[in-house]
Amino acid sequence: MDREFLIDLFADFGPVTIRKMFSGYGISADGVNFALSLRAGLFFRADETTIPDFEAEGSKPFQYSTRAKTVVVNSYWELPARLFDDSQELAQWARAALTAAQRANVKKRPKAKKAAAKKKVAPKKGVAKKVAGKAMRRVG
Repeated sequence: MDREFLIDLFADFGPVTIRKMFSGYGISADGVNFALSLRAGLFFRADETTIPDFEAEGSKPFQYSTRAKTVVVNSYWELPARLFDDSQELAQWARAALTAAQRANVKKRPKAKKAAAKKKVAPKKGVAKKVAGKAMRRVG
């Protein structure tokens, strides 16, 4: 899918940002990536709320193969082919995908704060020895 096709496809959804990503494009709205256009097709962000809709349509999650195994990315599901001909329903699915992506971003934020807090508390290796060594030199 080329860039112009994607812009037309999302016209009923609203403005999207389309950026080169991997072998295709990442599609975002309001700064949130909610879709991928890759050689294999168009994939929308999904979560426990929206995956049943994809399953009901017979869609599959995005997957790719490495030398050792096939990796299934359960957070992106293939858009049902019938939606390419129904721009209004595609827009509804896109809104649901954007909402799923926003929910995923909210879930990530607390973990990032906890990790940052742990980094501030844990001293770097060797710092305590250097501080102790300087204190010893001042005393003696």
